[in-house]
Amino acid sequence: MKYLLPTVGIIALLAAGSGYVGYRTNCDPALHAAVVKGDTMEWLRTDFHLTDAQLSGVRRLHEAYSGTCAEHCRRIQEATRAREALEAAHGDRQAIEAADERILQMRAACESAIAAHVRKVAALMSPEDGRRYLALVLPKIATFDHTGAPDLRLDRPG
Repeated sequence: MKYLLPTVGIIALLAAGSGYVGYRTNCDPALHAAVVKGDTMEWLRTDFHLTDAQLSGVRRLHEAYSGTCAEHCRRIQEATRAREALEAAHGDRQAIEAADERILQMRAACESAIAAHVRKVAALMSPEDGRRYLALVLPKIATFDHTGAPDLRLDRPG
């Protein structure tokens, strides 16, 4: 028992030291800087090894799709507010259910369009990086709140 505290302390120090060394040896400074700045394009370029031509293509796709994305989100928010107003006014249950169905359909259309866009972006990457990108981004599509473009930050689950 008299060696318990020193043993636990030594184990904790070794674990912390190992974690620090592992982090420092596996951390890409450019990738870390891009994530900290919230620069999605720089994150894509660094993490998915994009050439200048690939990054340019991704930027073009993003710019072409951003208006569509904003319009989907605007329409979903508008429909959600209308549904909330119906409920607040103790509206007809069938009207509320119809509003719910409309919102679900709009979300499905939006999420389908985003998934198609994400697949186009992945197609510009190497096959391996494209698969990794899809595995990271596609699950995030269904979990965002349609108040703006999907959040690709890495510091949030799902």
